[in-house]
Amino acid sequence: MDKEFLKQKAKEVRIDIINMLAEAGSGHPGGSLSCADILTLLYFDKMNVKPDNPKWEDRDRLVLSKGHAAPALYAVLAEKGFFPKEELKTLRKLASILQGHPDMKSTPGLDMTTGSLGQGLSAANGMALAGKLDKKGYRVYVILGDGELQEGQIWEAAMTAAHYKLDNLTAILDFNGLQIDGPNREVKNIEPVNEKFKAFGWHVIEIDGHDFDQIDKAIEEAKATKGKPTLIIAHTIKGKGVSFMENQVGWHGSAPNEEQRQKAIQELEGSGV
Repeated sequence: MDKEFLKQKAKEVRIDIINMLAEAGSGHPGGSLSCADILTLLYFDKMNVKPDNPKWEDRDRLVLSKGHAAPALYAVLAEKGFFPKEELKTLRKLASILQGHPDMKSTPGLDMTTGSLGQGLSAANGMALAGKLDKKGYRVYVILGDGELQEGQIWEAAMTAAHYKLDNLTAILDFNGLQIDGPNREVKNIEPVNEKFKAFGWHVIEIDGHDFDQIDKAIEEAKATKGKPTLIIAHTIKGKGVSFMENQVGWHGSAPNEEQRQKAIQELEGSGV
């Protein structure tokens, strides 16, 4: 793992996120910025994918269950070379390949259409089970939102993944503590997440979701865990990298104006994020 390369790439991804949301005039910066480091490390260091062959049968798969964070995934896919970066300017525009939530029929590199919260883990289960049945070596990753854990389907899927011993499945929880209506603990408390998933038969790891060493170690531990799926609880900061967006619930679904865009870009370009 080249940590300095990943830090620089994640910074570029964050700048892409700010620019594309400002161009669109709508979207979700908070939760996109919070999972940027995770997605950057997965695509640039861990996942076995081919940008020139997005539907390669033996590729690793990723499901962005928190589909409103699509700008982060689009930015990573563009930086990886799945499509030209110029396309990022068309986010949420009519006939764009980059819609407000992931559409696997429109965007090269997407493995699942998402956006209706709670469904991504079930889709990832299906991919992982198919890999087992077909004796394939690919791994499946799913990015969950913390507010999303309030959906009942998540827990049905958690039970299913453990039942089928889907050790080729890694779920990563982007645990930034905030959802559209406020702090998770006030809207509907989801704690203790670790004990709940352990009770459902999962291997659980807790990390700082912005520390590349910790993310790297956790993913390797998940790969080495046999007989059960793994949940990585990644503690993150909503709006990470932009001071006036960090830990501010109002930036869950508000795009920056031109002045805010310039301020955010200036911060990111001068930071060590």
